[in-house]
Amino acid sequence: MNSFLKTILLSGVTICLTILLIQFPDEALAASIRGLKMWAEVVFPSLLPFFITAELLLAFGVVKFLGVLFEPIMRPLFNVPGAGSFGWMMGMASGYPTGAKIAARLREEKQLTKIEAERLVSFTNNSSPLFIFGAISVGLFHNAALGVLLAVSHYVSNMFVGILMRFYKLRESKKDIVKYEKKHNSPIFIHALKQMHETRMKESRPLGEVLGDAVLQSIKTLVMVGGFIILFSVVVQLLHLVNISVWISKIIEVIFHLLGIPTALGLPFFSGLFEITLGATLISNIEINSLLPKLILVSFILGFNGFSIQAQVASILAKTDIRFTPYLFARFLHGIIASVLTIILYKPLYLNRMTEGTVEVPAITDSSVPLINQLYMYLTTIGPWITLLFLSISSIILYQKSKRDG
Repeated sequence: MNSFLKTILLSGVTICLTILLIQFPDEALAASIRGLKMWAEVVFPSLLPFFITAELLLAFGVVKFLGVLFEPIMRPLFNVPGAGSFGWMMGMASGYPTGAKIAARLREEKQLTKIEAERLVSFTNNSSPLFIFGAISVGLFHNAALGVLLAVSHYVSNMFVGILMRFYKLRESKKDIVKYEKKHNSPIFIHALKQMHETRMKESRPLGEVLGDAVLQSIKTLVMVGGFIILFSVVVQLLHLVNISVWISKIIEVIFHLLGIPTALGLPFFSGLFEITLGATLISNIEINSLLPKLILVSFILGFNGFSIQAQVASILAKTDIRFTPYLFARFLHGIIASVLTIILYKPLYLNRMTEGTVEVPAITDSSVPLINQLYMYLTTIGPWITLLFLSISSIILYQKSKRDG
């Protein structure tokens, strides 16, 4: 009965979406173009190098090397193998959904158990520094000092999520820890080098094929990501057109009233639950007396990831045995902790610096923020050309493969 109801529900939603697309073709097209533009100009060119590099590092055994070295840190903190440090660092540097992509690949390589992979996915899908400093702080709020507050709240709260998720299914993973500890009889650095060499020697593909497969797999994933960005851009627009967003935002406004948050932020927040950039843009445009409520909500949707990114992660995980539920629970947890940290750190990391009248951000960040913003603007300029170039390369690789297999 449950499966039958699910069939009816999914069919009904799809039919309604089709009817709305027919009823509002111009608006749907405009939303699709917005999503495509965002993907082609920023998302694709910014994520592609990280995805290709991740594939190469896995193939050449570097991830195995890092795994052995970082085992003493990752295991006590997050109860995952040292190889998880690669996913954590890459996810923090390049943004979502890199963490899910790497966790899935590590699971395919048998470097993680199912439970360890579920723990890793829960805290490696971060927003990138480029997005927080360049797009949100400077691009939307026109205030570089906010980047420090948002970044610290985002990354520290994500670390807390990882520490809390270490207790997820703790008893079921104890055997794997004991099994790993028995392997360590030699110095850790020598053992790491041996593991890296053994992993590389197991790679039977020639270098050219490794490079081609890395490019092809990365582009396949990013094309899927682009599809979700476009889809959710259209869905959000259609929800606005039929006033469903307004109805649901009324419920959110009641909750905001009880929490002391301006109710005018209800509709922008609802949009942010679907797509982060759209929500952050709408929140930044609302005129209210205090900046803090805006930052609290932006911190929440950054941690929550938005349904668009969650759908991307679900699609990546669907090819493995990694369950989506732990990741979804961690998104709520991340959003709540980030919001609380934003409240706590708002005065020391933002207000105090503004009232001191010296520098708005620490010296190390003060010089890097304009660079990050310039990089973001540069990507929007050359991004489409990079996208077209690598799509052409992937087409050539696919053609050569089909010709060889044929």
